[in-house]
Amino acid sequence: MAVYRLHVLVCAGAGCVSSNCKAVEAALQDELKKAGIAEEVKVVETGCIGTCDLGPLIVVYPEGVFYQRLTPDDAREIVNEHFVKGRIVQRLLYRPAEDAEPVALTEEMDFFRRQHRIALRNTGVIDPEVIEEYIARDGYAALGKVLSSMSREEVIDEIKRSGLRGRGGAGFPTGRKWEFAYMAPGDEKYVVCNADEGDPGAFMDRSILEGDPHSIIEAMTIAGYAIGAKQGFVYVRAEYPLAVERLSKALQQARDYGLLGENIFGTDFSFDLEIRVGAGAFVCGEETALLTSIEGRRGEPRPRPPFPAVKGVFGKPTLLSNVETYANICPIILNGAEWFSGIGTENSRGTKVFAIAGDINNTGLVEVPMGTTLREVIFDIGGGIPKGKKFKAAQTGGPSGGCLTEEQLDISMDYESLIQVGSMMGSGGLIVMDENTCMVDIARFFLDFTKDESCGKCTPCRIGTTRMLEILTRLTEGKGEEGDIEKLEALALSIKASSLCGLGQSAPNPVLSTLQHFREEYEAHVRDKRCPAGQCLALIHFFIEPELCRGCGLCIKVCPVNAISGSRREPHIIDEELCIKCGACQERCPFDAIVKR
Repeated sequence: MAVYRLHVLVCAGAGCVSSNCKAVEAALQDELKKAGIAEEVKVVETGCIGTCDLGPLIVVYPEGVFYQRLTPDDAREIVNEHFVKGRIVQRLLYRPAEDAEPVALTEEMDFFRRQHRIALRNTGVIDPEVIEEYIARDGYAALGKVLSSMSREEVIDEIKRSGLRGRGGAGFPTGRKWEFAYMAPGDEKYVVCNADEGDPGAFMDRSILEGDPHSIIEAMTIAGYAIGAKQGFVYVRAEYPLAVERLSKALQQARDYGLLGENIFGTDFSFDLEIRVGAGAFVCGEETALLTSIEGRRGEPRPRPPFPAVKGVFGKPTLLSNVETYANICPIILNGAEWFSGIGTENSRGTKVFAIAGDINNTGLVEVPMGTTLREVIFDIGGGIPKGKKFKAAQTGGPSGGCLTEEQLDISMDYESLIQVGSMMGSGGLIVMDENTCMVDIARFFLDFTKDESCGKCTPCRIGTTRMLEILTRLTEGKGEEGDIEKLEALALSIKASSLCGLGQSAPNPVLSTLQHFREEYEAHVRDKRCPAGQCLALIHFFIEPELCRGCGLCIKVCPVNAISGSRREPHIIDEELCIKCGACQERCPFDAIVKR
């Protein structure tokens, strides 16, 4: 076995792949050969390391040196300076702020050292396409323990006592769900993984499948043993081709090792998995619609009861959980229920993975104990708001969630606390907004998404969201009328109360939440025909302050529609009828003479 002086982890999650990490890796390999040290340095493609805005990136072990935003030329410099001469390349290190000292090691970065990784324990650490690397980190040990020394009832009891709740959004106790499926009568049962992650800004499940697929295979196999199932399905959306590719390889590897298929570990237990690729319909994230889609029919929700644990896919008892929920199973089996339940809060045990995006310095994946405050996630781990701007709100729970304001920064991020303030945990999407965000337009954006994703089966969701979107669009276009806000509220409450499934019932949440916290912005759009945040184009105007304008002519040169006129060294003016409100003139003016009103 080769002994390497250095191990280089190249982040090859979907985000880094899109930012050309493959070219960086190729440059590394090429330069290592030129330097004659290719046999001393092991280069490994791994899954998402977490700091998605800093890619392409690599981590060099054993020290854990973190290099970010690399080009192929940077990779060559790292080889010759760091790997050959032993000198860390300072300019390529992470800086928490522009004027801050560089941070060399991952263990010194707040983004990493403040996390507690359970679901993400292997993501960004191992090569997801090499089963031996998963096995080396206790992979399949939990399955071995279950099949060799635990009864089905004991496995279910361990999950129940851990306090694990479903990470897909509803937060239903996972152990109880397993118990219901186990107790349901019938010889044919199924285990299903919901990997149809469709929330804008959410990529937790995708990253786990890309970076640690065997953890899901092992957990689903344990679930199959616990409830008495022989077959399972992983339902993945087609927009996740890298996740599908790596999961497919992992399934074949597990079969080759006898860890999936007939007589696993030489026992009389047999279990296998199939991938079902969905077309990307958001409604198929709802459990009954997902199961219908697996059967090959149009993905539409159905009334409950009966619940899937009693009558699920193909009419048989079915256990359905999402990727992150399954990712917690093996550590619970190996470390015990008491270990897991000792993390988090009394009613929300363990950790939660958040995908933080939007107006924040450090975007990416973070995993923290339940009960961590929103302030800690945004400012301590996320690095705060860019360019010194003020925090305005954070949207939790995706397009069906609600917003949290500055007054709620110290809220505990757990199921009950978020519901109490009109928001929700959801799958873990967390979109941060700064002071320049228009909350009316944000509500319009989310409602536009949920309206398009409605399956159309029930009238409240199909027609109601359309009417709400029409009102919100009028408001952002300066065509709002007195009474529109009240109509929005009434429609939202009606849709919430009468829609068939969770998508329709939660679709009005962004509107209700923004109305609760930012009603004055709605009123300004209606009564004053003004957007306080200056984002709705129909409600803003660019104006040149005569006393500040030096007549330099730079704004005239950059205006794409010739809407600015004036003599040199004389104040210029903007023709509002011609102005398309692109903002190019304001960005170019060196004297801050152009203002947006």
